[in-house]
Amino acid sequence: MRAIIFDLDNCLAPASEVHESLVEPVFAAIRGANRGDVEPDALDAALRDFWVHAFDVVAERHGFTPAMRDAGWRAFSEIEVRAPMRGYGDLDVLPHLGDRRFLVTSGFRRLQESKVRALGIGAHFEELLVDAIEEPDRRGKEWLFVDLMTRHALPRDDVLVVGDNPDSELAAAERLGLRAVQILRPGVVRARATAHVADLAELRAMLDAWP
Repeated sequence: MRAIIFDLDNCLAPASEVHESLVEPVFAAIRGANRGDVEPDALDAALRDFWVHAFDVVAERHGFTPAMRDAGWRAFSEIEVRAPMRGYGDLDVLPHLGDRRFLVTSGFRRLQESKVRALGIGAHFEELLVDAIEEPDRRGKEWLFVDLMTRHALPRDDVLVVGDNPDSELAAAERLGLRAVQILRPGVVRARATAHVADLAELRAMLDAWP
């Protein structure tokens, strides 16, 4: 496989590895802006959803008011990871996957870029692209995939997308006619993809077997 586009959260590192104390100011801001519009149990469920989905998706899905959305948005845009992160235990396999590697992740730019630094994996990728939800010209992962393939002259048949989220990178890959492998990290629900693997070692074995 000539080029692989990887996702970050719940693909290379658990989203929950970011300690809850780091995002507690976000949760506190959202709770503080809630004026009874979202019931406590429903709000707790919404906050748990942040470990799986991007902020804008959670806010829309759980009916956040504009005040709740704005409060959480401001708080989220200010946080970053400053302590080292470990990621999943198979990151040493990354340099052996594909001829070219790219990382495309969704979220707040400052936070997502700080995660990559904390993991120490930036050198494994030719490019890191953030689908930054706070930026006004946001285009989404599908557009970023096309832009990346255009700039690097990558034919669709030479590109593989590896991720976990059926509503994000896997959906973008399907719309573009790209092969996609869903990595079934703990807690990830199996969804439609070209193939499924449990970890990067299994992905490496699969790639070695592909023509």
